[in-house]
Amino acid sequence: MLKQLTVFVENKQGALVDITDTLAANHVNLRALSIADTQDFGLLRLIVNDNDTAASVLQEKGYVLKITDVIGVKIGDQPGKLSTALSVLAQAGVNVEYLYAFMARTEKHAYVVIRPTDNAAAEKALEAASFHLITNADVEKL
Repeated sequence: MLKQLTVFVENKQGALVDITDTLAANHVNLRALSIADTQDFGLLRLIVNDNDTAASVLQEKGYVLKITDVIGVKIGDQPGKLSTALSVLAQAGVNVEYLYAFMARTEKHAYVVIRPTDNAAAEKALEAASFHLITNADVEKL
């Protein structure tokens, strides 16, 4: 299981650069990210190499954030592989709330971050279908 930081970002010019500059200045490396916006604010979802430092420095700067358990799954970089993983979850009765791609240093695999409604059931189903799950330790090595 992975830890995801969700940062509430004001919808204004320079807000994202402040966050990324803060993380960079504290040697926090981004591994995956997604942003969804509303009229007033955005939700920046991050997978980083150092959750504790990232959370600490962003909170010190006044950002509101939460830490969420998500699943990282290694998927073959071939047509239909993501669909296969999603089918496994659907057959296990697990709904996917959202997902996004993961930056990785490999040409043969893609990494996907999944936020299911039931992490334990999703992990069990994916592992039973021979998918390799990504851990925070794996992220730190990337």
